[in-house]
Amino acid sequence: MPEAVIVSAARSPIGRAFKGSLKDLRPDDIASTIIQAALAKVPELDPRDIDDLMLGVGLPGGEQGNNLGRIVAVEMGMDFLPGCTVTRYCSSSLQTSRMALHAIKAGEGDVFISAGVEMVSRFVKGNSDSLPDTHNPLFADAEARTAEVAQQEGTTWHDPREDGLLPDPYIAMGQTAENLARLKGVSRQEMDEFGVRSQNLAEKAIKDGFWEREITPVTLPDGTVVSQDDGPRAGVTLEGVQGLKPVFRPDGLVTAANCCPLNDGAAALVIMSDTKARELGLTPLARIVSTGVSGLSPEIMGLGPVEASRQALKRAGLSVSDVDLWEINEAFAAQVIPSYQDLGIDLDRLNVNGGAIAVGHPFGMTGARITGTLINSLQWHDKQFGVETMCVGGGQGMAMVIERLS
Repeated sequence: MPEAVIVSAARSPIGRAFKGSLKDLRPDDIASTIIQAALAKVPELDPRDIDDLMLGVGLPGGEQGNNLGRIVAVEMGMDFLPGCTVTRYCSSSLQTSRMALHAIKAGEGDVFISAGVEMVSRFVKGNSDSLPDTHNPLFADAEARTAEVAQQEGTTWHDPREDGLLPDPYIAMGQTAENLARLKGVSRQEMDEFGVRSQNLAEKAIKDGFWEREITPVTLPDGTVVSQDDGPRAGVTLEGVQGLKPVFRPDGLVTAANCCPLNDGAAALVIMSDTKARELGLTPLARIVSTGVSGLSPEIMGLGPVEASRQALKRAGLSVSDVDLWEINEAFAAQVIPSYQDLGIDLDRLNVNGGAIAVGHPFGMTGARITGTLINSLQWHDKQFGVETMCVGGGQGMAMVIERLS
């Protein structure tokens, strides 16, 4: 059976939404730029040998609507290349890598582009009166309960299914973080410390030249070249963030310093069978060993990485201690902390160059971005096995085990 190997990775800088460096770029344009950058790293590959372009988009609609994957293929001048658009929210471009793995294992293709994009700055604009309500009224009681809990002080999450009620599948991610912090006893102090850790590690990694290794500069419509992430901040201290007010609840624990911001960006991977890589004389960057996906209550979706990682490790025949480096997407410190603790991960193996709290989390981009970062980190630290995992809106988790090959 063929193995799925990653032969190329590229990503854009990550911009802050609405006021950041990439706000004037269309999602299809930046996706095209980054996919072409990934392909340029594999000049031996004939584009006509690519079986499919699979593009992850967390929230399709507006400029990110239609079948963006196919639009991007045509924009690149590759109308011969099929394209699809996939959403699994925060793990959309990890899902596309999983699809490439499955297709290669099944013998239904040799070369795939797994990419992701999210341009929050370009979302459909409007107020609540001008945009249609797409929520199923079946969940009206669940949404009302979420709104009520958000205004109650010191409320600990209670599983609504125990009372015969439905969970809220439309719940805002910040509310899930507040639920999880209270359920697992995560303190504001712990969350702030983790947020500061992310910023400080990212600052050090920038100074060391780590992040520039994986970033493809992009050119804006006015000719400006952007080559760095907007998010990382220098000199962040615990004392400096402790006075910030909560974002989602009056008595909340989640602040702008211990969760990710809203972002723009794109990332791409070229994934092929090991037989095709040998045929082209390529040395792969990494092998995709296994993946996992899990489901749980939408209201505590932040624990999704736990079961998904256990699945992926079991399929890989590995234990937590066998993994050299872990990347858990930092949507919220409130979910990373209980996830890594429940899994028994050593903190010195986790997000060692900072994570999304500092760097950012463009939803559809994140899966492919973290894969590239994990490969970069395994090379940087001369390690072998890595796991990337993340919580997913709606109550899911995804994980992927990779083995560095070069």
